[in-house]
Amino acid sequence: MGPEVALTLKQSARACQAACALRAARTQSGIGLTLRTHLLYSSATRTERRTRCAHDDSACSYSSRSRSARPINAKGGVLGRKVEVVFRDDKGQPAEAVKHAQELVESEKVALIAGTFLSNVGLAVSDWAKQNKAMFVAAGPLTEAITWAKGHDYVVRLRPNTYEQGRMLAEKAGKMKYVKWATIGPNYEYGKRAWETFRDRLKELKPETQMVGEHWPTLGKIEPGPLVTAILNQSPDALYVSLFGSDWLAFVREAQKRGLFQKTFVVGILLGEPEYIDPLKLEAPEGMLVTGYPWYDIKSPAHQDWVARYTKRGDKHPVLGSLIGYITYQSIAEAIRKAGSTETAKLVAAFKGLKVETPIGPITFRASDGQSTMGAWLGTTKIDVQRGVGIMVNHEYVPGEKVLPSDDDVKKLRPGN
Repeated sequence: MGPEVALTLKQSARACQAACALRAARTQSGIGLTLRTHLLYSSATRTERRTRCAHDDSACSYSSRSRSARPINAKGGVLGRKVEVVFRDDKGQPAEAVKHAQELVESEKVALIAGTFLSNVGLAVSDWAKQNKAMFVAAGPLTEAITWAKGHDYVVRLRPNTYEQGRMLAEKAGKMKYVKWATIGPNYEYGKRAWETFRDRLKELKPETQMVGEHWPTLGKIEPGPLVTAILNQSPDALYVSLFGSDWLAFVREAQKRGLFQKTFVVGILLGEPEYIDPLKLEAPEGMLVTGYPWYDIKSPAHQDWVARYTKRGDKHPVLGSLIGYITYQSIAEAIRKAGSTETAKLVAAFKGLKVETPIGPITFRASDGQSTMGAWLGTTKIDVQRGVGIMVNHEYVPGEKVLPSDDDVKKLRPGN
């Protein structure tokens, strides 16, 4: 998951200039990026966001998204146009996101919307894009419904979805000894989907699996004490976690006091991402099976070069949101170049089978469903005493192609298409 982004290809620079946080040279056309912080910081002012960037770039990504445009502009922009950066905040609310999308298209005459973080917000913007025949690049939302059950020609998605990451984790967990499982996650689209995919695949691999408890706190309003008590009373062998942000921090601190992690094996979707493991510092639970982003230990020369350039510009290391922002820019720029235009119909066609060279290797936006083949890292958590934070060890990168359904299966998953 990562910061919410909305990227707009503007057909008029004039309409953007009053709102631009980073102004580009006046051109006949440009690209504008609007971003919102993580839901937990959605009410923050820009000054507060910059302060939070000191320890969590994904929480604001105000600067990282601006930096992501620089390499494109340094090479002449896209179709000879410079990239502009603009910011919007949907406050984690579907109606607010749709309002901004409508305003950007109607008032600012944008040709493309990108971003969103929460899955329910992404679904709302996707539905709006379908109704209004506007291109939507879903950068952050993870529910598989965006590209399958509720997919359509006007939406594509970058990140590996709940289905992919759930199956990656289940393939590993299914080979372990654990039989009795409980889960805890946020009570909305992402949390439910993340659990269902993992649970269903685990049962296929290990039919004797038992589900002994499900816990669904309201996002951002967790009361960890009663939840930890309930889980301990159910005595699961293992716990599947899809909490994130401040909910995860609060839960960890209560669980550590009560010895939950010593009694129960933990599998966590996203919990190896720096956004969620770094704030815990030495409190990060060790031995969890997680998906995440071990930026410090990826040996690819292209990625190492990107990290070096990123760190040099910002004097801090990247988080997954930084990488997602960069690849989002790359993907949209490549689509526009391929289309040779910003017309929606041409962008829709350009994204079908679009290949993008990224710092983590080539990815493709599949023609059958618009899902990119970007994968995820799977590994185990451990404390790095020298750095004072939790890290991922024994990790592997699982390409999206390895877990995504076939094109024939996608047809069954997209009944409306």
